[in-house]
Amino acid sequence: MKCILGIQIGHDSSAALIVDGRIVADVAEERFTRVKNDSSFPLTAIDYCLRRANVKSTDLDAVVFPSRYLHPDIPVFMAIPGGRLPKEQRTLASKVKRRFLSYVDPPKRHTTLPIYQNPIEIGPSCKVLLVDHHKAHAASAYYTAGLDTERTLVVTMDGVGDDNAVAIWKGERNRLDLLRGWGGDASLGWFYSNCTEALGWRHGSDEWKTMGLAPYGTPHPGALDGFHPVFRDGDLLAPHEYRGGGAWLDHSAYHYHFDDASPLRQIAERLGREDFAAEAQRVFEAQWSEIILPWLERLSTRHFCGAGGAFLNVKANQNLWYTGKLDTQWVYPNPGDAGLAAGAALSAYFEHNPAERPSRLSDLYLGPEYSDSEIKRILDERGLDYAKVEDPSQAAAAQLAENRIVGWFQGRMESGPRALGNRSILMSPLRAENKDLINRCVKYREAFRPFCPSMLAEKAGDYLIGSRDERFMISSFAVRPERKSAIPAVVHVDGTARPQMVQRETNPRYYDVIETFGRLTGEYAILNTSFNVKGEPIVCHPREAIRCFFDTGLDTLFLGSYMLRKPRAPTT
Repeated sequence: MKCILGIQIGHDSSAALIVDGRIVADVAEERFTRVKNDSSFPLTAIDYCLRRANVKSTDLDAVVFPSRYLHPDIPVFMAIPGGRLPKEQRTLASKVKRRFLSYVDPPKRHTTLPIYQNPIEIGPSCKVLLVDHHKAHAASAYYTAGLDTERTLVVTMDGVGDDNAVAIWKGERNRLDLLRGWGGDASLGWFYSNCTEALGWRHGSDEWKTMGLAPYGTPHPGALDGFHPVFRDGDLLAPHEYRGGGAWLDHSAYHYHFDDASPLRQIAERLGREDFAAEAQRVFEAQWSEIILPWLERLSTRHFCGAGGAFLNVKANQNLWYTGKLDTQWVYPNPGDAGLAAGAALSAYFEHNPAERPSRLSDLYLGPEYSDSEIKRILDERGLDYAKVEDPSQAAAAQLAENRIVGWFQGRMESGPRALGNRSILMSPLRAENKDLINRCVKYREAFRPFCPSMLAEKAGDYLIGSRDERFMISSFAVRPERKSAIPAVVHVDGTARPQMVQRETNPRYYDVIETFGRLTGEYAILNTSFNVKGEPIVCHPREAIRCFFDTGLDTLFLGSYMLRKPRAPTT
């Protein structure tokens, strides 16, 4: 099999296309529908992936779903004869689901599409496959790490998926073997999400707020005992029964709730929000270490891969690296459920092509792009004033040096939750107040939320202590004390930063922005945040960038080679 389509249906629906073992397209449905965490069948994402590779659905060798059960939407939206549907390994109302999580019934599903929506057809030789949820997570990490000849510990961790919340894998010689798995009563992801809900934020979506708030507080060891599972020396010592779990669909996105959230809220009120978040983070990191570190010893390896939503916790990733027990730390940079489509497709590809050798993923620029001619037509249709600039990188760097807030829309959109220099909002990191300015006037979000630096890869050692190659903002590192005052807008209150190390070969236009800014200011790092406002997906289309530009405090917008400016003085 050479051409494989992965489809994730549910929380963070997405599609990804693998050709000859390489991800050629990967995008979440939310980017097209503008519904955060969209859970609908990803028709638009599938269409994009096929068009990007110039492949017809009838040309596919396989369609793969990251689950052990058949989602009821599959036979509705795909023309698959009943005899070719794979056999489920469990049902939607399995024992695990009944015990931990119940779904509010959505409106009755239609089994026939309207005449304007044709089902996706597949060819007579196309295989339809199911891959276990956590195996898809494991594959996304292992088969993008380039470690096929090394014995590698692979850990997957999330709320729960199929039968597991935590799973331990051995990766070696292009093969993944499950060593141990624990179900919902071992879920550290649900614990952290319950704490997030207790703080008034959305379970399954806003956990990074809890993580960002934690450094402002002081932990209270023992305060959250009885609300989480306990691991010791790589084994589950005390499971935790999560009661009253429920999920309901609201505007195509799932919302989750557990009974623990209410008593946790009372603890948060007693401790204070900052201290409560700090204790939640401490518990998570302590239990995380009790899983990962002993299994590194059991496998006698210094190579590690991780995936699943829990690995978006960049502070835990940092502390694991700082143990000094790893030579390789690779977290798939789209580790949540949106990355399952790519993981399922990679799993199927390498299982059916065992002689192939995977390589390290170099970038995540896997989404749609728009040519200058398309952008110009959109600008002209709207009657907007703009200028075509010969060198957008130099022009953007000059704007940043004048402390203007820049919208930067270039090339292919990133997959995953991070903006990596193609759908980004940029600003100078030289003034501490710039963090508050963007939170207040552009992102419309909480003041404590930090921002990340994009820096030239070769300059990373000038700013960070004990760092490694980190291109995807998936781990934080300590900032050198003598450099904190140089780039204060991108240094968090705990003295860390979550960097993107930019290399010229992967994004030359963005690299040149940072290099030119460095020549102008002496600092080869800039503030980079996702091109969106709070609660919305990252922009995908030029019209969304234009809307965000005029509805926020952005000063300048670069769309490809075109620059738009607001008629006002530079931001101060």
